Amino acid sequence: MKRIFLFLLTNIAIMLVISIVISVFGLGQILDQNGVDIDLMSLLMLSAVVGMTGSFISLAMSKSMAKHSVGAYVIQEPRNDQERWLLSTVERQATAAGIGMPEVAIYDAPDINAFATGMFRNDSLVAVSTGLLYGMTRDEAEAVLAHEVSHVANGDMVTLALIQGVVNTFVFFLSRVIGHIIDRTVFKTERGHGPAYWITTIIAQLVLGILASAIVMWFSRQREYRADAGAAHLEGKHKMIAALERLQKSINQPHLPEQLEAFGISGGMADGLKRLFMSHPPLDERIAALRNS
Repeated sequence: MKRIFLFLLTNIAIMLVISIVISVFGLGQILDQNGVDIDLMSLLMLSAVVGMTGSFISLAMSKSMAKHSVGAYVIQEPRNDQERWLLSTVERQATAAGIGMPEVAIYDAPDINAFATGMFRNDSLVAVSTGLLYGMTRDEAEAVLAHEVSHVANGDMVTLALIQGVVNTFVFFLSRVIGHIIDRTVFKTERGHGPAYWITTIIAQLVLGILASAIVMWFSRQREYRADAGAAHLEGKHKMIAALERLQKSINQPHLPEQLEAFGISGGMADGLKRLFMSHPPLDERIAALRNS
């Protein structure tokens, strides 16, 4: 609940800072003097509602959506020794990390993967694939579970939702300001919005959206390093390194659905500019970071 409060407080603070900047620099007056009649404050409020609401709703629905998308089975009563071990391991790690016991689920998939999600630190979900259970040793699997528990303990789901909401707000706001300026100054539309406004807004939103995605993915990669460090603290550096090395051998296997990839233990591979849009750092870089820590 504390992180949700901080989520809302941060959004309000950002709104105040932007509104102060607009007022201090007289941006509204400058635009008016150049024939661009736009209410920046009203647009800013609308942008925040659109940007933050979508991000907040996605966060609130993340657990149920995740379970539905992969067909996860939540362990209520363990049916065998493997499920008992899974529950006891997550419970031990959650206690050590200072969070409530997450729901623990298994989903049927051949790839070695796991993910954590949820709106609250004390009401989260940790899910593992059957490929992980049968493709890793228990030491390696414990490290992966510790990585996911660390994500929950670090509040990474709320943090990423906050960042996504902020960039969504800026994309919505700036794309419409750009569209309005082009429509008024270049195409001389005097009332309402002409076709140039909508075309420019769409193009600006696409371009700014790509830049925003790169920003969000950069933060996503940083949280993976922190979760690796958290797992090393909970289970030992050697276990986490061994788990990442095991993942390197299965890197070409199919992965989680795209909407859950950022929450998994490993992401895809990419070269060149595509690296900017990776949700996870390359595995060799994560291993090197652990060895040098």
